[in-house]
Amino acid sequence: MNHKNNNLFEKFSNWAVKFTGSQYAFIGAIFVVVAWAVTGPFFHYSETWQLVINTGTTIITFLMVFLIQKAQNKDSKAIQIKLNELIAAHEKASNRIVDIEDLTEAELDQLHHYYENLAQFAKKDVDIHTSHSIDVAQINQNYKHEFFKRKHEEWLQKQEQQSKRE
Repeated sequence: MNHKNNNLFEKFSNWAVKFTGSQYAFIGAIFVVVAWAVTGPFFHYSETWQLVINTGTTIITFLMVFLIQKAQNKDSKAIQIKLNELIAAHEKASNRIVDIEDLTEAELDQLHHYYENLAQFAKKDVDIHTSHSIDVAQINQNYKHEFFKRKHEEWLQKQEQQSKRE
């Protein structure tokens, strides 16, 4: 029975979110505001007349906050699942990133800092298609530095040998 109630709420909230985001809801809202404004002279712009629109809009806004939050939670969860699937399916992606939304703010900040550093590494790359996973980025960067350091040393040795020959 509880499942049926949840299902009913789910159906209602999906319908309400779709409807309230439609042109018909907007036109309806404009119609209500115009009708309220037109009735102003008949009610002598009384406090009760003003209270009707204020109360109505406040109640609708209050309820819409919950519907919008529910829709955003559902969309966010769906996007997270899709991203998790992409991470899990890619052989070079780190599975440590799956479900990071459950980490603390401090842990997320630490990962953010890591990816900022990774972006700095990527800026140093000549090839824009080079990518790094979270597990091997520092190893790759260290390897690149050692590789280029050796190449530079070899070049210096060749320069030195050439200068000795001359």
